[in-house]
Amino acid sequence: MTPPDSITTPGSRSSIRRHWTPLAVTYLVLALIGLVGTWTFNALAIVQLRNFAGDWVNSGPAVSSLTVDLLVAAIAGSILIIVEARRLGLRGGWIYVVLAGLTAYAFVFPLFLAMRQRALTKRKSEGGARATDARD
Repeated sequence: MTPPDSITTPGSRSSIRRHWTPLAVTYLVLALIGLVGTWTFNALAIVQLRNFAGDWVNSGPAVSSLTVDLLVAAIAGSILIIVEARRLGLRGGWIYVVLAGLTAYAFVFPLFLAMRQRALTKRKSEGGARATDARD
């Protein structure tokens, strides 16, 4: 009989914890903050019988929920930008994060994704060209 994956031998990591890097844990913590932060204000809006959509243009728990939502997403995305820029060898990943504070994250994140895709496409085409050159 084969032991289940969750049972480990001494010195090995359990299958539950095996692939959790500090970066993955950081994203998980941000996800939990986002869930608790937004739903605290959402529950408050429900208990107070607030007009959730109407509160977005006025004030109230809906605005706080949206603020937490966007802030946590921007923090997670900023970490992604810096990590992915380093991984791909793109210089100035931190500039996108600073630029977000000066313009808008809704501008900066898609801009970074466009530059990332450009770098990936360039890398793929150069890799294909090198493979072709090696065969000649």
